Amino acid sequence: MNITEFFQQSVGKWVSQRSSHHLLQNQTENAKSDLMVEALAQDDPAVMQLCQQLGVDPAQVLCSLKMNWNGIVDRNPKPQVGSSLLVIVPDAADSNQGKLLRQASNSPKPMMGRYEMGDDEVLTLTSEAGDLYAEERIWFANPNFRLRTSAVKRNGNYTSAAFCSEIRLGGAAPAAKPAAAEAAN
Repeated sequence: MNITEFFQQSVGKWVSQRSSHHLLQNQTENAKSDLMVEALAQDDPAVMQLCQQLGVDPAQVLCSLKMNWNGIVDRNPKPQVGSSLLVIVPDAADSNQGKLLRQASNSPKPMMGRYEMGDDEVLTLTSEAGDLYAEERIWFANPNFRLRTSAVKRNGNYTSAAFCSEIRLGGAAPAAKPAAAEAAN
């Protein structure tokens, strides 16, 4: 699976269960969210604006996703609502790695990180800002079941870790490849 196929397979409505561990406070937090993931075109105004903010030529964009979420975190009665835009700008030599442009509704400014689509079909997203480093790994157990792990470091020390399981509720799962096409790969 390449990065474009991975993004296409992510499109749809999902329910996400997340367990987060805040290591410094020795606290665990559980959350449940509804996610809506949609693919955006290269010339979508949000994609163009994010590219402009980060000084990237929009013509270099390979694919992008917009995610909207609505969820609840235990011990917090207030619903958590937000969105995130992910834009992939591949390296010239290998489209399965490159720049990751990210804008989240809960972040005051956009970030540029890196992505790598591994041979094991695991997508790794990394980003750094000052003393903060975040790494997220995402993979599909099957077309309708996605898993994610994330870890955050501050000043070189892990401060949080999370695990998510996501089940597709709607939207089309990608069609299976015909056996002849699969054999050709």
